[in-house]
Amino acid sequence: MDDAVNTTISEPLDVVKLSLGERVFIKLRGDRTLTGTLHAYDAHMNLVLSGVEESIHTVDVSEDGVPGQPRVERRTSDMLFVRGDGVILLSPIHQ
Repeated sequence: MDDAVNTTISEPLDVVKLSLGERVFIKLRGDRTLTGTLHAYDAHMNLVLSGVEESIHTVDVSEDGVPGQPRVERRTSDMLFVRGDGVILLSPIHQ
């Protein structure tokens, strides 16, 4: 890791702060993922994102317990508020 970046990160939310205005990947509870541009956050990890693509991953299970094929449903939003208690992971997307 670059020494300049390493010295500016002293606590976990500093990584989020460095991602303001950047594209991020977010994993949520309930097998959902988001990608979008991070505009705001708070200490509870409540987030405001724009240009969001949400992916919902599901596997249907038959009555006899046999899993079917995995499916991914995608939808987009211009602007989205994400409640922090559902956030599992936030990572910058390096392009």
